[in-house]
Amino acid sequence: MAGVLLADGVVFLVAFLVTWFLTPVAAAVAKRTGALAIPNERSLHTEPTPYLGGAAMYAGLIAAFLVAVLLPPLRDAIFGGPAVLGVLGAATVIFAVMTLDDMRDISPPAKLAGMVLAAGILYLLNVTMVHIRVPFLGVLALSPDLAPLVTAAWVILFCNAMNLIDGLDGLAAGVAAIAAAAMFVFAVRLQSVGFLELESLGPVILAAACGMALGFLRWNFHPAKIYMGDAGAMLLGLLFAASTMLIGGRITASYSGQTFFFFAPMLIPLIILAIPLADVLISFLRRIASGQSWHVADRAHLHHRLLDLGHGERRAVLMIYAWTALLALTVLVPAFTGRGNAVVPFALAGLALFLFAVFHPGNPKRPVIVWRGKHVRAGEAPEPHWQSGGITDPGGAMTSAGDPNVAHGAPDEVRREGIAGPDVDAVGEAAVPDFAPRVPTH
Repeated sequence: MAGVLLADGVVFLVAFLVTWFLTPVAAAVAKRTGALAIPNERSLHTEPTPYLGGAAMYAGLIAAFLVAVLLPPLRDAIFGGPAVLGVLGAATVIFAVMTLDDMRDISPPAKLAGMVLAAGILYLLNVTMVHIRVPFLGVLALSPDLAPLVTAAWVILFCNAMNLIDGLDGLAAGVAAIAAAAMFVFAVRLQSVGFLELESLGPVILAAACGMALGFLRWNFHPAKIYMGDAGAMLLGLLFAASTMLIGGRITASYSGQTFFFFAPMLIPLIILAIPLADVLISFLRRIASGQSWHVADRAHLHHRLLDLGHGERRAVLMIYAWTALLALTVLVPAFTGRGNAVVPFALAGLALFLFAVFHPGNPKRPVIVWRGKHVRAGEAPEPHWQSGGITDPGGAMTSAGDPNVAHGAPDEVRREGIAGPDVDAVGEAAVPDFAPRVPTH
């Protein structure tokens, strides 16, 4: 067991270092080839930013598996069946199709076809669910007719979940790193109690995914120097889909008597990645209910709502990191302690973070005003004196006739809704300016 863990650590380190060092190279290639995210009315960034971060992540994955072949503790996992070929083949399809989309913009049906093709490769090479343990109902064995459909749905769900959450600098990479680390720890726990064979390829995939995400995060955290694009985000989603099918989709052991989470291991990734998974499902239902096409971008994802509440981009990302970590601890701690009530502290911490997100002092329910060149909250500046032709502040600046929303002079202005001013992270200060709409990048 110790040898396998050490080998998994080497896989993580290789993926981390290769992705770290090749990401600037990918950025340089993107600049030369014009693969840039150009700022527009839907963007959060203000300067052209390179895509192709997914290329460095894909290289990190390939390098990690090449090194795994040389590690004796992992040779059974690599050579024990065709699964490794299925993972690498599906990853190559996702990378190729989505890189083309990053550079040329292909249609949503074409992207969907790429995901289905990747899922087909996984299924044909035995990377699929065999059994699903349903809580309190026992084991459901998937028939040959149903297994391909479940595999395709699982791949599409995870790929789109990681893609849609890639809307702020560092968000998708950080969430993926936390989730991959948590699921790796859970897989090791399953191996230690004999529920998962030591030769499973699932933990190796998770180790590589965690290394790729952390290596890329160095260059992608706010302010981002490069984006992973659809190629990187959906590659991470594919790795999550494949690893969870190889771990939770293969367990038939009966309830261990320790915790509920051993009883339904397929719930673990759904809980750990609850934020991106819920976001993609809610987005799909919201768009269908409003009469929009399922692939039309909107501005109602969780990270956009946090921005609308007055949080800066960096703080919004860190809050989602914290929620993801708390969800991970909610399933990991009971699995190791055998105590179901161990989830209570983490549930309370998540609730406290939610209350802060909504009721923090920087909430734009009180508008920001620019008074004498300074950003202050409404009610914190001296009240203006109303006159028949407009209003005058104590310094003598006159607004437009009767219009309290636009002030002349210094460039003093009042926004009755939203926030005006530069994006900062300090509580109570201004957020993204009105002329840069917060909309999703996908």
